[in-house]
Amino acid sequence: MSTFRSLGIHNYRLWFVGALISNIGTWMQRTAQDWLVYDILTEQNASALGIVMALQLGPQLVIAPWAGLIADTVDRRKLLVTTQVAMAVLGVGLGLMVLLDVAVLWHVYAFALALGVVSAFDAPARQVFVSDLVRDDYLPNAVALNSASFNGARLVGPAIAGLLTAGVGPGWVFMINALTFGAMVYVLLAMRSTELNAHARPVPGKGRIRAGFRYVRHRPDLMMVMLAIFIVGTFGLNFAVFIAAMARTEFGQGAGVFGVLSSVMAVGSVAGALLSARRDRPRLRFIFGAAAAFGISCALAALAPTLELFGVALVPVGLFALTLMTSANAYVQTTTEPAMRGRVMALYFAIFLGGTPLGAPVVGWVSDMFGPRWSLGVAAASGLVAAGAGIFWAWRYHDVRLRYDRSAPRRLRLDHAGSPDPAP
Repeated sequence: MSTFRSLGIHNYRLWFVGALISNIGTWMQRTAQDWLVYDILTEQNASALGIVMALQLGPQLVIAPWAGLIADTVDRRKLLVTTQVAMAVLGVGLGLMVLLDVAVLWHVYAFALALGVVSAFDAPARQVFVSDLVRDDYLPNAVALNSASFNGARLVGPAIAGLLTAGVGPGWVFMINALTFGAMVYVLLAMRSTELNAHARPVPGKGRIRAGFRYVRHRPDLMMVMLAIFIVGTFGLNFAVFIAAMARTEFGQGAGVFGVLSSVMAVGSVAGALLSARRDRPRLRFIFGAAAAFGISCALAALAPTLELFGVALVPVGLFALTLMTSANAYVQTTTEPAMRGRVMALYFAIFLGGTPLGAPVVGWVSDMFGPRWSLGVAAASGLVAAGAGIFWAWRYHDVRLRYDRSAPRRLRLDHAGSPDPAP
């Protein structure tokens, strides 16, 4: 039961349930929006899909420093209520336009950009709010369970969205998603205020945003984690692009199969999140090892000759992607000073999600020009490059070596050169 120990806390339990419902709606909208762009508003144009992702995630690059400072400074619960209501309004707006059959591609672009702006404020507050719900020693577990919730919703949301999109159209999916934000607003208002942890706030004055950048600059371990996340997040985590392209272009399937494939990959994602929840604390070796395994898994998926084998290959893709993301997220949060968490996590998400505006159009262009299998090849290369950068950093700056020991239960291990003790 140590995997689920954070659920014993009343406020976190409410948060988990509300987030699960909201996440199901979010994944339903993402799936319906991707299919709306790829197969209804365009003629299977992966580049247009990449542009939508770029517009939705691009604001992270610009707004992140201010969003992080706000998350460190204001009442996070009130901020989250505001962002949830705003996202619900946007969902209703896009849903009505689609239902009235007046939506065109630039409308989706505009709503994606507006949603990206709201999400830029929501993401750091949502991440660091977990530290207001649980003690620091429970934080890695709570972060991992958040990922399990997000990806558990991914098991259900895309499959439902695929069926609804094929049956009644994407407009109703957007309307349903708007309703699910009400669950999150309800649990935020229902929490026991007396059981929330008071978070440390930055000292008022100028230079608070610059202080966040200085803090990260003087933490080379955080810089390496963020570099790995940037590489994989930019070129590797464009799942909507390569799954849609493989489903439609490579295997000639429709929206239902696209939703099922997204859910299949989420099986591995949930497994990765739950495995991370069992660990007492995140370690750098999990981050860089997962990056390498993610690259290898994407290469195998790219080579899958049939739809069934492609679906099977997506399970380890999801598992190692989530191990990488969850371990990196928990490592950054648990090793950052509480008063800096909002700003550091905002920078983390700006790097993680903000890289997609650069990578998604590139991956879409590769898919259009050379075929969807090559877009998966780009993802594979990103994982291997990120792992290589982490291993080089450990070898160059910490004198870490890979040692073979026949007498040890694990024959391969990382050691500090000249020391018999395993490297942390």
